[in-house]
Amino acid sequence: MRILITGAGKMGVWLSDALCLQHEVAVYDKDFNRLRYVFHTLRFTSEDEIREFDPELLINAVNLQHTISAFEALIPLVGEKCIIADIASVKNGLQSFYPNCGRPFVSVHPMFGPTFASLQQLSNHHAIIIRESCVAGKQFFKSFFGQLGIHMHEYSFEEHDQTIAYSLSVPFAATLVFGSSMKHQQAPGTTFARHLAIARGLLSEDDHLLSEILFNRYTAPQLKQISKSLEQLTAIAEARDEAAMHAYLTKIRENLADFGS
Repeated sequence: MRILITGAGKMGVWLSDALCLQHEVAVYDKDFNRLRYVFHTLRFTSEDEIREFDPELLINAVNLQHTISAFEALIPLVGEKCIIADIASVKNGLQSFYPNCGRPFVSVHPMFGPTFASLQQLSNHHAIIIRESCVAGKQFFKSFFGQLGIHMHEYSFEEHDQTIAYSLSVPFAATLVFGSSMKHQQAPGTTFARHLAIARGLLSEDDHLLSEILFNRYTAPQLKQISKSLEQLTAIAEARDEAAMHAYLTKIRENLADFGS
C-alpha cells in the first residue's frame, strides 16, 4: 500500500519506521529540517510530490491543533478512494468533519507515545479504533497494531471521549497537582523520584495537547471526584483518625484489585 504520513514529529517518524518494511511510505512536512530524522522512506516537501505519489492511505500525524486544517489542505491532493486517517488523542471536531470530507476515513488513538512508552516493545500497550471508521481502514490498523502485539479496542467517538477523560485526564491531573505543590529536596525518596520523572515527562508534552485533553467535556466531573477524595483524605489526616484511614486505604485497595494487574 502507498502510505503518506503528514507531520514528521515523534509519532510520524515512528509510524514511518514501523510501516516502511511492508509498505511504500512517504513522509510530508513543509519543514525539511524535520525530515532529516526520517529514513527508509520518501521525503516530500511539496504538493506536486503528493499528487504524483497518489497515496492509498493518508495518515495525519501533525500537532493536534492543526489536524483538521492539515486535512483540508491535503484532501484535494489525493484520490477519491484514498482513506484518510488520524491518530489524534483528542477527537474534537473530527466526528462532524469526517462525514463531510468526501473520503473514507479511519480514526485511531494509539494509547502510548514516545514520552513514556518503549516503541520497540508495545505488547503491554493499547490502541483505540473508532467504530464509525470505514471497514478497510479498520482492517488496516487492526492488522498493523496486531502485528505489534498491541491490545485493540473499538469505541464510538462518544465512548472514546469518555474513556480518555478517565484514562488520561485523571493521571494527568494528579501529576499536575504533584508538580504544582512540590519543592526541591536534597534527598528525595524513591517514590518522589518516580513521580518527578513522570511529571517531567508529562510537562515535556505540547501545552495544547495537555489543554485539549483536560478540556474534554467529560474531564471536569473526574476532577471534581479527585478533589472530593483529596478533601476526604485531608480531613482524615487532620483528625489523625486511624479507623477512617484504614477504611480509606481498604477502599483504594479494592479499587486496585477490581482493575486487575
